[in-house]
Amino acid sequence: MKQEYVFDWKRMDPEAKLGIPAKRFTGVNSIWTFFLGMVFSVIFYAALYPFWQMKSLQFINMFFPGGPENRSWIPICTVFLTMWCLAFLLVKLRKIEIQRKVLSLEILPNTPGFILSPDNSAIVQSRMDEQVYLAGGFIALNRIQKTLSNLKNIGRVSDVSSVLNDLALADEKYLEGTYTLPKGLIWAIPVTGFIGTVLGLSEAVGGFGKVITGGAELDQLKQSLGGVTSGLAVAFETTLIALVAALFLQLLMTLIMQKEESLMDECATYCYRNIVSKLKMIDMER
Repeated sequence: MKQEYVFDWKRMDPEAKLGIPAKRFTGVNSIWTFFLGMVFSVIFYAALYPFWQMKSLQFINMFFPGGPENRSWIPICTVFLTMWCLAFLLVKLRKIEIQRKVLSLEILPNTPGFILSPDNSAIVQSRMDEQVYLAGGFIALNRIQKTLSNLKNIGRVSDVSSVLNDLALADEKYLEGTYTLPKGLIWAIPVTGFIGTVLGLSEAVGGFGKVITGGAELDQLKQSLGGVTSGLAVAFETTLIALVAALFLQLLMTLIMQKEESLMDECATYCYRNIVSKLKMIDMER
């Protein structure tokens, strides 16, 4: 009979349960979210397509290339980068929620007045293994596992606290590095908008320059100048899209970072409550 676990990391983690190589803790697989971003982009354009067919909604038309304004393909690139970053952040948010769920787990025996010591640490480890499958996939339980496995080599309670603090610092450093991709995408999105604007400006000004060098009359110059101004409006649309997308993603990432910082504090509290506050050690002379 298959054992039933209270928490199963392989079934809870959004990457592991799909058979995708999963990153540790709240780290996110960039390749998977790349393809997920492509799916989100297709859904986004499929939702806008009926409105684009009306040809009268300017804030919809700006996302599509071509047309009478001869728009570039830059907005599509901007949307894809946005959706890639959004997919990454949503998966990370889900992982944070999963890591928080395990903090409700009671890993200590229900015996009144239970005191943890190197002699009975195996009981806690066994109880954890019975309730959790792949406990090392959870931040808090991974710290507790490593601490319990080294408990016999530690002489004082203060040393246990130092070990937990060192593990917490290592986890924080690792998790900070998991934001490298979204930070890079949020930087790149406005750049794509500026590139689109520069391309639009060069095309609009280049067309006006040809009219001038051709010795056009005043009426032709006025007409050409009108085309330049309308071309400038189209050119700045790409920057508008990019800046709005980058602002949204930056705010979302900030909120998720705050949630992750809160999670780390909760993990530290959980480890203290279940290990340090219940621990009795025999001080050893050094």
